[in-house]
Amino acid sequence: MGIEPYERALDDVPGAHPYPRSSRYAGIGIGVHTMPDGSEVRYAKRRLLPKPERGEAEAVTHVVSSGERPDQLGQRYFGDPGQWWRIADANPVLDPRELTDEPGEEIAVPLPGGFPGGMGGPEVRHG
Repeated sequence: MGIEPYERALDDVPGAHPYPRSSRYAGIGIGVHTMPDGSEVRYAKRRLLPKPERGEAEAVTHVVSSGERPDQLGQRYFGDPGQWWRIADANPVLDPRELTDEPGEEIAVPLPGGFPGGMGGPEVRHG
């Protein structure tokens, strides 16, 4: 618990953080590129994914059903459709739509804390 409620309150303050704590880019470094005319352009630095700490023990398998979307999986497993990126990060996809393109395909759903430094989420619901 600690100061978390205060940190969450800062998420609502414009400019307090470049990305909200629920974003896949939360905590990422911000770079500044100086253009030839001297103007500065800020950008999010490259985000490198850590390896899951203990492999498959940190994930459950989900079998994709026809018509499912990544945001629906985010809602189902994390209680927030915006958390679909956690599932995308645990699977070898470049486009999140690839997660649910093929009904019957098995994809990994990370358990809370499945990645080092991950903030986790509510308990995973199976089904």
